Amino acid sequence: MADNSCGNNEPESTDSLKTFGAIVKVFRERAGYTQEQLAPLLQYSVQTQASIEQGRRFPQREYVDRAEDVLDAFGVLRAAAKCLVRKPGLAAWFRQWAALEEQAISICMYECRAIPGLLQTEAYARAVFDSGVPPLADEQIEAQLAARQERQRLLRERPNTAFSFIIEEALIRRRTGGADVTRELVDHLLEHAALRNIELQLMPLVCEEHAGLNGPIRLLETPDNEWFGYSEAQRGGLLISDRKDVSVLQMRYAKLRSQALTSGDSVSLLKQIRGAL
Repeated sequence: MADNSCGNNEPESTDSLKTFGAIVKVFRERAGYTQEQLAPLLQYSVQTQASIEQGRRFPQREYVDRAEDVLDAFGVLRAAAKCLVRKPGLAAWFRQWAALEEQAISICMYECRAIPGLLQTEAYARAVFDSGVPPLADEQIEAQLAARQERQRLLRERPNTAFSFIIEEALIRRRTGGADVTRELVDHLLEHAALRNIELQLMPLVCEEHAGLNGPIRLLETPDNEWFGYSEAQRGGLLISDRKDVSVLQMRYAKLRSQALTSGDSVSLLKQIRGAL
């Protein structure tokens, strides 16, 4: 999966990331800082600073703004950041869907394999990537993590987009990464469930009727009120635009919404799970 997989897809490095990293390095050295000295000034780890300079990590907007100010970069870093390819670490077959996400006015996701990438914490994402078979190299993990964090800005920057998530209770009870990782994940989910544009529902462990037995469902609506679906398997993904096929996914998702716990009951269950960790 490109979004929340154990890392079967190959991330693609981009020249724009390497160029941006080289520019940051030049301005850092011009200012007389080492990576160890600059990182705390930017409120980032030394590892993150090194990854950005090596072109292995996509810089967040906060990083660019802070580096611009601290390094007195004459606006060069902000200008260079605008030229960055915004899909590092995403498989080529996932990028068309990711581009549609950028403009969507509503996004719906049912997931039964792992917590959706948009809702993952960094620790949970690393645990997922660490489980990959075949195993990923450190630079591959960093690239995929950067891509995931970049996509997550949708939840922060699009308050007018309606998000609906239906997640199997079993995904949380599995404790991927251990109890501490799961505890942080549950807190993260509760924080997002409190936002007015996010609806989070859990599908209980015991559910005699289940409309999602054919697998995960993703749907989105564009500003032109067109609907698209997306289907993903072990080694590839498919954008679904045929209206009849999209309609089937919409019917299944609507049924899942009625079968899952309500948002309020889902929050209560999350708190119960949190208390038992």
